[in-house]
Amino acid sequence: MKIDFPHRQFAHCESGVTANLLNYHGLPCSEALAFGIGSGLFFGYVPFVKLNFMPLTTFRIGPGSIFGKATKRLGIEIKKEKFRDPVVAEKHLDSLLAEGRPVGAQTGVYWLPFFPPAYRFHFNGHNLVIIGKEGDDYLISDPIFEEPVRCPASDLRKARFAKGALAPKGKIYYIEKMPASFDLPQAVTAGISEVCRNMLKTPVPLAGVRGIRLLSRRLAKWPNKMSEKDTILNLGHIIRMQEEIGTGGGGFRFLYAAFLQEAAGILENDRLSELSQHCTEIGDLWRDFALLASRVCKGRAAVQDSFDELAQLLRNCADEEEVLFNDLMTVIK
Repeated sequence: MKIDFPHRQFAHCESGVTANLLNYHGLPCSEALAFGIGSGLFFGYVPFVKLNFMPLTTFRIGPGSIFGKATKRLGIEIKKEKFRDPVVAEKHLDSLLAEGRPVGAQTGVYWLPFFPPAYRFHFNGHNLVIIGKEGDDYLISDPIFEEPVRCPASDLRKARFAKGALAPKGKIYYIEKMPASFDLPQAVTAGISEVCRNMLKTPVPLAGVRGIRLLSRRLAKWPNKMSEKDTILNLGHIIRMQEEIGTGGGGFRFLYAAFLQEAAGILENDRLSELSQHCTEIGDLWRDFALLASRVCKGRAAVQDSFDELAQLLRNCADEEEVLFNDLMTVIK
């Protein structure tokens, strides 16, 4: 039992899953367009939510949001389901596959055996598409891999019901009905508007530009408040969230820049092409931060001086993103 599903490799799991499902159902869509319409770009620093015992730092909106927002704005009917019983969940998945329906799923990376050991850590926000079953193996289109992969049913069951932060609870999602036509300019404009609001106008100081500045202030104090070991562990955690989970801070900015380039054509607005270039430059700033942070973690830079410089780099990122999203709000009005 295998669905003829065209697998394409992308940079990020959920935007890749969304693009692949939309293409399968007849809507040509790049990963960047899916990411942008789904308002994927974000920043949040949430000290009271722990991931691997350290504060959550996120560079994108929560798992499931990109697919949900993109399909809603395009007028596509979808179904999302969660389960308490793994046996019931597996039977339902098998019935959907038997109908010839590719199924998106949220999973825990640690339990997926096709991931290299170095990348199997406890992160429960990984998305993939299940496209068939042969014997006791599920056939999977995971957009961050070059080719489709196999996964034993027992391992996929563990991944779908992994415990901890962002526990997937057996979550699956799929497209039920496509509309006769799409209002792409409206969907693009709505996607940009929400990102601007999220980055500039959140009521709490943990998100958006304010969240970046909060992290900058906290990070500058770490060498004086923590042991050197804990300081390095916390900095390393941010690098992992930025560069290894999904496409990370810089990578998400590059992806959003590609979206703005596409949006310029869809909305017939050359100003968006200029802002695309600015977004790419912001991605470079985030990569500069990751590079210096990795040198600190490896003991190749003086700790206190480097943390002051890292804090300044974060302030620069916040300042530039504030300018970018204010400009975007002006352009799409």
